[in-house]
Amino acid sequence: MDLRLYDTKTATLQNLVPIQDGRVGIYLCGPTVQGMPHIGHLRAATSFDVLIRWLQRYGLDVTYVRNVTDIDDKILSKSAESGEEWWALATRYEREFQKAYATLGLVEPTVEPRATGHITDQIAFIERLIQRGHAYSDETGNVYFDVHSQPDYGSLTHQSLDQMRTTEGEAETEAILAGKRDTRDFALWKATKPEEPQTASWEAPWGRGRPGWHLECSAMSHRYLGEAFDIHGGGIDLRFPHHENEQAQSHAAGYDFANLWVHNAWVTIAGDKMSKSVGNTLDLQSLLQQAPAAVIRFALSSVHHRSMIEWSETTLELAGKSWDKVSSFVAEAAALVGDPASIFMTPEELPAQFTAALNDDLNVAAGLAVVYEHVKTGRRAMAEGDLEAVAVELKTVRSMLDVLGVDPGSQQWAQVEAGPGGKVELLESALGVMIDEVLAERATARAEKNWTRADELRDRLAGAGILVEDGPGGATWQVAPKNQ
Repeated sequence: MDLRLYDTKTATLQNLVPIQDGRVGIYLCGPTVQGMPHIGHLRAATSFDVLIRWLQRYGLDVTYVRNVTDIDDKILSKSAESGEEWWALATRYEREFQKAYATLGLVEPTVEPRATGHITDQIAFIERLIQRGHAYSDETGNVYFDVHSQPDYGSLTHQSLDQMRTTEGEAETEAILAGKRDTRDFALWKATKPEEPQTASWEAPWGRGRPGWHLECSAMSHRYLGEAFDIHGGGIDLRFPHHENEQAQSHAAGYDFANLWVHNAWVTIAGDKMSKSVGNTLDLQSLLQQAPAAVIRFALSSVHHRSMIEWSETTLELAGKSWDKVSSFVAEAAALVGDPASIFMTPEELPAQFTAALNDDLNVAAGLAVVYEHVKTGRRAMAEGDLEAVAVELKTVRSMLDVLGVDPGSQQWAQVEAGPGGKVELLESALGVMIDEVLAERATARAEKNWTRADELRDRLAGAGILVEDGPGGATWQVAPKNQ
């Protein structure tokens, strides 16, 4: 495998060399389930979906962990505002994320652990850090990580501690400063507050409370992937403080942690990062009123994961045109030659340029250029009546699009009800247009008394399962019954 990925920590392209032969462990920071999923959330999951699909094409066994943050300040705040129990609110939105992932056809993670399901793991992690001299209790129920105790703190984001004003995230700004030895120390355990519900806290050696945000990912990655794993991923906005703090506490616990750090860029609107705080979110349900899920997925999958997606009024329109280009070819080619028996072409069997593009830091834009070239070749073969070549190009195109999660012939995107505008109607329409063109050419051949050419065209249709009958009013056609 020649896959190279851009590693944020070293700021270079690095070869992926699995820690265990034949296996790759991936941890992706999942959602904080405090609201409806929008395309900013789904960008990361979609980007890593392509990576996972590509690794699986190499025959690798991928252990994919994507966490769910189901307890934090924002969830508690929204719960207090709405009067809904915090755990009910979190569960409701977690289900919305699950539906969104399924709607976009994302590969399911191997495990999807929740923060609240790993409280004992997190308490044990804190105890280890205290024992190793990297954390301390302020005697009022809070526990903090001592950033001065970890020599490589700041190495992920190439910062020195002297340059930092704080190491707390926006959601952690309410942390009690009085008990900190340094204002840059960050919370591992947060003492419960009088205004917070008892159900949002757990007993611990330092007092009743709940984990800090950063702790859950270190504890859960260790639980499911061990002391060292291959890839840690997430949005570029998580590099600091979240991922920096994850790395610090994991290294301080004595673990190697992630070999490669892979981050995806934002989705922006008018140059601003998508976020609920600035009110420029586009939730998936709203987008589905504008375009099919396949087109939304195409818009998210067709841009390099480290490139910003500038979302505008034309984004879905352009993605729709690209989707129509590939999906119409797949539908028309399948109507002629049938679906391929398998589309699982290995990286060695796929077009060399496509494989090279995906191995170059998942360059999906370059990969799609190869797809379009093969669509063009396939259409030329259709025009020439070369059904064998059509079958080859159909398999190749679908195999490449499957890696990107946008294969029009897949069960995910092909299951559309028959009816006006449905897939069955569209296929019948496409088939009719193609057959009528062949019959028109055959009629010309017959008029010119070119019987050999006329017979060739009739036989070509027969080979595709189309019966042609000549009558006083001209030629008519029908799909051959299965017993013929």
